[in-house]
Amino acid sequence: MKRILFFLLIGVATLSSVFAQKKGDVMYVAVKSLNVKSSKGTFASTTGTLSYGTQIKVQSVSGSKVEVTAGTLTGWVDVSSLTSKRITASVASTSASAKEIALAGKGFNEEIEGTYRTENANLEQAYAAIGAVESVAVGNDALKQFIVDGKLAGAEGNN
Repeated sequence: MKRILFFLLIGVATLSSVFAQKKGDVMYVAVKSLNVKSSKGTFASTTGTLSYGTQIKVQSVSGSKVEVTAGTLTGWVDVSSLTSKRITASVASTSASAKEIALAGKGFNEEIEGTYRTENANLEQAYAAIGAVESVAVGNDALKQFIVDGKLAGAEGNN
């Protein structure tokens, strides 16, 4: 029982630090590209895009959504796309490919990747298949229609 309570307390402490943003906090974009929305709704119009490492200022917080300002751009983003850790210009403007960054994020380095490629001859085919799936773009209107047509939960509440 003590272990369960201990892990529960650790989880709550971790989550509270992740979601503890407040007005005036400075944060950084932690994803390659981040759409800034006009409101908190899933299907809100996009008012602009921020790139990896861009510094933002928190204006307000509502659940997992954060209203941010970056230069003249103000709008809503999901807190999971932000980090409080400063991303330096050298990291943000690296010449590494997206694949290399993704592998590094998973703990890969050149030696581990070399071993992995040797043991997994179909790795390039897998990358190509994943790339094909990731390149498919579905617009908000089509996505919203899919949710409504499929009578999926919450379809009526999203704007």
